[in-house]
Amino acid sequence: MSIEVVRRFFKSHGIENRVQEFDVSSATVELAAEALNCEPCRIAKTLSFMVDRRPVLVVAAGDAKIDNPKYKAQFGTKAKMLSPDQVLELIGHGVGGVCPFAVNEGVDIYLDISLKRFETVFPACGSSNSAIELTIEELEKYSSFIAWVDVCKNWQVVS
Repeated sequence: MSIEVVRRFFKSHGIENRVQEFDVSSATVELAAEALNCEPCRIAKTLSFMVDRRPVLVVAAGDAKIDNPKYKAQFGTKAKMLSPDQVLELIGHGVGGVCPFAVNEGVDIYLDISLKRFETVFPACGSSNSAIELTIEELEKYSSFIAWVDVCKNWQVVS
């Protein structure tokens, strides 16, 4: 079970007690926000893609959507999400629990700038009923991300 792998990962960092498990599903942004009693935008959703035959994760705010022209400019290819079977095989977590922690080797992780407007966010922890609250600095530290990217739309605050 991948939540156990994520728990072991966080245990090695001394924060496994911060992993939350729910009696209800947190498999979607809306369900996770309801389980956590927070705004959907603060859910750090992890999206899975294939880029040049390599699995890529993009962690973005719950209210953000992939912007195809920005994605293509960043990665040089059209955004093509992995199938549920590919996600489990290539990433190591099932759909609904995908997170940027304790993933398979060879997975490139990027954080979208849509997350930077928050002090803390809630990514999943490897199952469809788990999450952890992390500061942006902790998300950077524990995700082993490659870079911040700007590949999303519909999240910017309009003044």
